[in-house]
Amino acid sequence: MNKRKLGKNGFTIGEVGLGCWQFGGEFGEMSEETAFEIMNTAVESGVDFFDTADVYGAGISEELIGRFAQQCATPLILATKYGRWEGVFPDNYTKDNMRQAIDLALGRLQRDTLDLLQLHCIPTEILRQGEVFEWLREFKQEGLIKHFGASVETVEEGLLCLEQDGLLSLQVIFNIFRAKPAVELLPQAKAKGVGILVRLPLASGLLSGKYTRETVFAETDHRNYNRDGQFFHVGETFAGLPFEKGVELADQLKPMLPENMDMVQMALRWILDHDAVSAIIPGASRPAQAQSNAAISDLPPLSKELHAKFATFYEQEVKPHIRGPY
Repeated sequence: MNKRKLGKNGFTIGEVGLGCWQFGGEFGEMSEETAFEIMNTAVESGVDFFDTADVYGAGISEELIGRFAQQCATPLILATKYGRWEGVFPDNYTKDNMRQAIDLALGRLQRDTLDLLQLHCIPTEILRQGEVFEWLREFKQEGLIKHFGASVETVEEGLLCLEQDGLLSLQVIFNIFRAKPAVELLPQAKAKGVGILVRLPLASGLLSGKYTRETVFAETDHRNYNRDGQFFHVGETFAGLPFEKGVELADQLKPMLPENMDMVQMALRWILDHDAVSAIIPGASRPAQAQSNAAISDLPPLSKELHAKFATFYEQEVKPHIRGPY
């Protein structure tokens, strides 16, 4: 596993991490045994960075990760998030409830201090006011957190966060179907020494190339109930594309596959070819998936010609169909 620096003053981590949203059951039920098998396989494959949030399964994801980390011989960097609990989101952010969230996360993750606490896609106006960052700086001084960052929905929000002193990282949606951050946000983050964590690198699985218009998802899977942004930001599901259109666009990419690469490998390698990116954090529903994701680190970069094709494809074929601010 190749390593990259997360922020100028942050951790050195594997460039492929593990996104842990699925451990909370939002993609369908997952047993504790399966979750541990996925985490163990990921670590054996060189992964040392896990990303979760306090709302994933109402704390279940954090609890599973905390128990796993206690018995894991490899030191792990654990990142979590604050800001989406009912009663907090969208307009009841206080220093006290942030402290309470930190205390609960510390207990579930079984840590004395949080490696990285990220604001969890909180409203743009709250970011603009800036008070939440003051609290994060205070909690860092107290030793409750080592570093802080922000997970954002839009380029505008990312640029607002880059104005804040002490910000270690930004977590963004960035993939072949969601390429806008490459134009302004990634270069500015790199210039300021802020790390970039990439979530939804496969556009909720669209970029695996395995879906058809007839694909059915579990009732509890956000790819079913949030397909059009009914419950949270539309961009978190299929990168904001209508599902049927996303399937069509993924099929159009297949003729561009380099020799000896599949769709997943091409899509993840495309992201890692951007040097502003610190790590991608794909999820995994099976141990084999965690292993194959980690192996992307060993693949050679895509050609400049292929990157140029993807840029044209995004502008002409994808961009007009993306819904919601991004």
